[in-house]
Amino acid sequence: MKKIIACVLTLGLAVSMVTGCASGGAKKEEAKKIKIGYVNWSEGIAMTNLAAAILEDKMGYDVDMVLADVAPVFTSLASGNTDLFLDTWLPVTHKEYLDKYGKDIVDMGVEYENAKIGLVVPSYVDINSIDQLNDSKDKFGGKIIGIDSGAGIMKKTEEAIDQYGLDYELVSGSGPAMTASLKKAIDKNEPIAVTGWTPHWMFARWDLKVLEDPKGVYGDAENIHVYSRKGFDKDMPDAAAFIKNFKLSDEVLSDLMAKIEDSKEDPIETAKKWMNENEDQVNTWLGK
Repeated sequence: MKKIIACVLTLGLAVSMVTGCASGGAKKEEAKKIKIGYVNWSEGIAMTNLAAAILEDKMGYDVDMVLADVAPVFTSLASGNTDLFLDTWLPVTHKEYLDKYGKDIVDMGVEYENAKIGLVVPSYVDINSIDQLNDSKDKFGGKIIGIDSGAGIMKKTEEAIDQYGLDYELVSGSGPAMTASLKKAIDKNEPIAVTGWTPHWMFARWDLKVLEDPKGVYGDAENIHVYSRKGFDKDMPDAAAFIKNFKLSDEVLSDLMAKIEDSKEDPIETAKKWMNENEDQVNTWLGK
């Protein structure tokens, strides 16, 4: 009897080992990882978090969003260390980076049309053109409030200062710091000039105007493109197909940006709520 029990136990252990190898022993396949670089600009935050929400919750990807200045983002994209950047402005704002890295990265298509950059002032300011700024230098304190120093709009503003002979200092900072300065000035009804762009939630919140640019330094309307590293479309074809379908109207992007700005939650949580409330639009991007 003892021998029979021993044999049964041995057989049971063997069966359990085989079963374990068939189920728990084999490691569950990990979700594919996608690394998206983004810059601290309102539209980039909105677009990146929404794309990440869809890639994670609807497509099963593990998304790593990495915040950096624009120059390191392009460098990482070109070296293959970053998979996607959703906020490339062409043909003017990011031309310098495309000239340098264009052969090493892939254009995945236009994501948003009719974007613009320029110098922005509150509508109550009594000038309408960049070439009038010198006459009002004292009102503006001789300063233009900018964003991060590597941004294309900052380089264009340096060019504008030179082309228009402006006796102004361009103050670098960040997107949030710029809008904070704008709010502070508007609350006091004071003049202020900032580096601005559309799409941006600030145009919905305050009455603003973009100064005319007679010399065309800032160029005409631009398109926002998505760029990927080389080989991304082959490594992750379903994600690439989604990104190529990811087209944002002004209505959609403005709504999402406003919700993220007004929310106290992390942007990814706000983006997920927006995604769940707009299933028809999301399904269109997913090709359903």
